[in-house]
Amino acid sequence: MSALAFDSDGRDWPNREASRFVTAAGLRWHVQVMGAGPVLLLLHGTGAATHSWRELAPKLAAHFTVVAPDLPGHGFTQAPDSDALSLPAMARALAALLRTLDSVPALVAGHSAGAAIAMRLVLDKAIAPRALVSLNGALLPFGGVAAQLFPSLARLLVLNPFTPRFFAWRAGSEGAVENLLQGTGSRLDAAGLSLYRRLFSNRVHVGATLAMMANWELDRLGRDFPRLTLPVLLVVGDGDKAVPPADARKVAGRLPDARVETILAAGHLAHEEKPDEAARLILAFARAHSALASA
Repeated sequence: MSALAFDSDGRDWPNREASRFVTAAGLRWHVQVMGAGPVLLLLHGTGAATHSWRELAPKLAAHFTVVAPDLPGHGFTQAPDSDALSLPAMARALAALLRTLDSVPALVAGHSAGAAIAMRLVLDKAIAPRALVSLNGALLPFGGVAAQLFPSLARLLVLNPFTPRFFAWRAGSEGAVENLLQGTGSRLDAAGLSLYRRLFSNRVHVGATLAMMANWELDRLGRDFPRLTLPVLLVVGDGDKAVPPADARKVAGRLPDARVETILAAGHLAHEEKPDEAARLILAFARAHSALASA
């Protein structure tokens, strides 16, 4: 199986009219751009794609120029070598993409691992937004035994050429993706489940997801938290089973200027389950920190 093809797999992709393809950092990227005003960069999490913003992005585009790429190897963006899917490497690739697009974000928001990438971009001075939003951010390393086992297991899986094929085959079975997403504490409608099933039925997308997990290391990011001096909003779903909501309060205690907001009755995909509430929090935070007034 080849990578996802936009002409066929993307024929009914959410916000398809906003899609474009751009070459940067040696990759062909799928990016959605919509709206007008200051630039808001949206970064999805591991295993997702631009569909994750299908309802939220148009709401934000009433106030911002929204720029939302598929991360390398995810969705319709070309997959790099697996060692280029580490946190620093992905931040460098995204910085190159933003230069190519001539986009200067006034605000950046990332979901799950996308929040870590957003922070790395700021810390590496690739972008200088007025503020940053983390949506159920995966910002702390796994604790206990999982800290040693998880990366090693992911590396073993990604090195096996049959693993992505097996996971993609499994995702096509009835209920597999629904069970996976419910395991994060989230419940999506039929359209959302269908889009995730489409992604996880493709071995290139699955392979990039596994490689990203295998190369993920957050210790350095944690050490750099005190240098992240811009205002940070940490949004959590109170039912998140993938990243404990308590992690956000731990992170907030280590950041110079941060606060936590909770979306009730939502899981790890809170921004997909309750896009109106996510938009309200993001816009209020942007106004409070002049992100909507910047050019």
